[in-house]
Amino acid sequence: MTKSSVVELLASDLNAQGGVYCPSPTADMKVWNSHPKVYLDVARTGQGKCPYCGTVYQLKAGEHFGGGH
Repeated sequence: MTKSSVVELLASDLNAQGGVYCPSPTADMKVWNSHPKVYLDVARTGQGKCPYCGTVYQLKAGEHFGGGH
């Protein structure tokens, strides 16, 4: 029985494309015994929800992802 949770992220937690992978150590998950790895585009809307476990990854209030230099 999986309880979905919300993981707040800093912009620095996102990869260069503005996303994260689930399962994630950031969400306190053991990668080896969870579901298949899925990419979530967080930068586009400010959050992404894993279709496997329901974990929501969202940027903390005031955080902005600026791709590029």
